[in-house]
Amino acid sequence: MKASRRAAFGASRSGSAPSASAAALRGTALALASALTVVSAALAVVTVRVARRVVMPAARAVDTRILGVDVAAQTVTLSRTPDTQLPGRYGLFTTGAADYLKIGSVLSSDAASVTRKLLTEVDGETQLTPDAAFSGWYYRTPDELHLPYTEVHVAAPIGPCPAWLFPAGSGPEGTADTWVIQIHGRGTTRSECLRAVPVFHALGLTSLVVSYRNDGDAPHTRTGSYALGATEWRDVDAAISWARHRGARRIVLMGWSMGGAIALQLALRSAHREMIAGLVLDSPVVDWRTVLEYQGRALRLPAPVTDLAIGTLSADWATPATRADEGIPFDRLDLVARSGELRHPILILHSDDDGFVPSTASHALAEARPDLVELQTFTTARHTKLWNYDQQRWTDAIDDWLRRHDLLPAEKSAL
Repeated sequence: MKASRRAAFGASRSGSAPSASAAALRGTALALASALTVVSAALAVVTVRVARRVVMPAARAVDTRILGVDVAAQTVTLSRTPDTQLPGRYGLFTTGAADYLKIGSVLSSDAASVTRKLLTEVDGETQLTPDAAFSGWYYRTPDELHLPYTEVHVAAPIGPCPAWLFPAGSGPEGTADTWVIQIHGRGTTRSECLRAVPVFHALGLTSLVVSYRNDGDAPHTRTGSYALGATEWRDVDAAISWARHRGARRIVLMGWSMGGAIALQLALRSAHREMIAGLVLDSPVVDWRTVLEYQGRALRLPAPVTDLAIGTLSADWATPATRADEGIPFDRLDLVARSGELRHPILILHSDDDGFVPSTASHALAEARPDLVELQTFTTARHTKLWNYDQQRWTDAIDDWLRRHDLLPAEKSAL
């Protein structure tokens, strides 16, 4: 029996061994497969790291350096950044003999540094390490406001959440029937909100400054991760109930950054929606996808990595990798898309130079609901630093909005 001509041809050239070209192709294919595996694995690692960074609380990031302290002149020189060059009053987290300093106006600057007035006195024995974090807090503790207050605990679904109560009247819980409940942002605590308390107190409004799950003051969930407002609103809803049982009849929600996302969820989902009279939002997150895409570009991440991170965060199956308690419902957190569901008047204060949470979604929400949403835009001010940058304009904007919506006590409305 004769072998086929094809078989004989192949055997005559190389016997039973594959041809050199076939072997080369196979080697190339294996190399490409290995490379793709490595790239895919690397992409997965980067994606998970980005996703974790979004939901896991982290230590306060160092964002400037102390270059020098002049004890005689009571000044501090910092490395120049978009934040450290801002006019106004701020705070500075540092380590060493002092862990927090109040700083004032810019006295001089050059391309690399900024010298500012110290508002916290330091002496020659004060040794400070170079690493520091610039902050818009200014006030760190409620005692600094010199207003009556009490520490209270709200019975929330996560457990007892501490809060500061600043009564408007002389009684233990105040006499005002309109309360402001302030909600701080991601990666901060209640102290972020203290700047606004004197404004509301002067207008005759009681302030309740709350905490919520995983913020460092309130109890932790199983993983200790943020849900970006998707679950935190439940703890603040308990604070509304707490206020209701103590005389509140109308609630103004004030949210800072992610606190804005929480306030917006409350406006749609709270069991006490009929009590909510309006929202004041400072540098709010209105749509998380817009924020994460912006931050991805700022970090020079390829767009596919950011998209994959968002997709990973939204998937329940990925929670063991991301360390989230559950998938993040980005559609539910998109208040531009859900703008038609809003029923309460909203004042948004946002800087077009925010640098962290872009004002894009705030503009979009104002355009979608001009009947409810008033947007006051700032320039230069940066993220949650509008009060620091232009305290008078910030205060006047809130005062005017509250008056126009008849949210002040009668004796204050007439002033």
